[in-house]
Amino acid sequence: MALVLGVDSSTQSCKIVVRDADSGELVRSGRASHPDGTEVDPARWWDALRSALDDAGGLDGVEALSVGGQQHGMVCLDESGAVVRDALLWNDTRSAGAARELVDELGAQGWAEATGVVPVASVTLAKLRWLATHEPGNADRTAAVCLPHDWLTWRLRGTGDLADLVTDRSDASGTGYFDGVGYRRDLLERGFGRSPALPTVLDPAGSVEGPDGVLLGAGAGDNAAAGLGVGAGDDVVVSLGTSGTVFARAGTRAQDPSGIVAGFSDATGAYLPLVCTLNASRVLDATRTLLGVDHEELGRLALAAEPGAGGLVVVPYLEGERTPNLPDATGSMHGWTLASGTRENLARAAVEGMLYAQRVGLEALREQGVAVSGVTLVGGAARSEAVCRIAAQVFGVPVTVPVPGEYVADGAARQAAWALRGGDTPPCWATGTAPARYEADPDPAGWERYRAAAEHHLDRVS
Repeated sequence: MALVLGVDSSTQSCKIVVRDADSGELVRSGRASHPDGTEVDPARWWDALRSALDDAGGLDGVEALSVGGQQHGMVCLDESGAVVRDALLWNDTRSAGAARELVDELGAQGWAEATGVVPVASVTLAKLRWLATHEPGNADRTAAVCLPHDWLTWRLRGTGDLADLVTDRSDASGTGYFDGVGYRRDLLERGFGRSPALPTVLDPAGSVEGPDGVLLGAGAGDNAAAGLGVGAGDDVVVSLGTSGTVFARAGTRAQDPSGIVAGFSDATGAYLPLVCTLNASRVLDATRTLLGVDHEELGRLALAAEPGAGGLVVVPYLEGERTPNLPDATGSMHGWTLASGTRENLARAAVEGMLYAQRVGLEALREQGVAVSGVTLVGGAARSEAVCRIAAQVFGVPVTVPVPGEYVADGAARQAAWALRGGDTPPCWATGTAPARYEADPDPAGWERYRAAAEHHLDRVS
């Protein structure tokens, strides 16, 4: 039995799955936690990866592996390969001002046409502009720039040579200096003031030599890997993790000057128009803490309320927001009356608010020509029955929920099998248990109430 290994190095933890390369059968797994924060010493990722590998039984029998990782993070290396400073993660918003500068310089339309990505705080290039402005000494020491999954693949490769850094299209497409085909070094120089070394972009099924003869696949950004792992094909996926993402496979790169839809690449050679929100499952965490309940009770309370939560609306910008681009925003509650102010309505309004924030992404994809006839719902929050049932009402289309799994790690494992076996497309693995399906009557009035409440945030900054 040939085994492949997939890694999900996410914001919160490192998860590993080991699967049969031909059937996709899960053989073993492991995990380890990452530290909290929006900047992290990459050595902590490496420690977590080694710990998760130990938990998964190591590389015994593994012939290929790939790493899926959180997108956008800025990892700067000096000439010797040492990390220059703690990596800034995607959710670090200190680079919001730098992003605005970049947009002002080239124009939103210019960025959309050049890379498909209008800079926001999360984008790597904005973080590099921030570094050049606020930490010029560290900027001067930077000989190479890579992303979290690139750095982990490089550490696994073990050569220590900056020339051996590799990446893939999906992760490179979130940097702000990649156009879907190659790097735009002119844009990198515009943002950073010079052009340090960058990882070589491998083909989707490409590989390099790893430890003990194990093939190292190209890896992928977390959303692209999740698309592979869940077997979404051309369906729209809504992922409810720490952040929320809405994405679909497409044949052409999105060019949205509003910046809402990012023109990312996927892990198969196509494209992945994607909308990202900063706040998803954390909205449920905050609400259950406020109500003094666990997640199960939060769901029970939410389902006990009527759709629309009696007019109570939660706009869940708890830690700033990326869609819309309001990095300094805070959450708000609207429609609080003596009648609507119940525990049940608050629970329902929180779930609806989290989901309506993703509905914004669905509508933006529609405007880019993506057909939205159904949604595949994944992520930690999708394990809640209440979230799944309310999602069908909020999105207004049928919602399919696959059996819970480590979709990013699964996608990385599938990519590793592709690198090992070759071929024009990733291998097809049996999906196992049929997914659950949810349908509900839509609530147009609830959507309009949410849109009106969200407009208050935009009015305050206009």
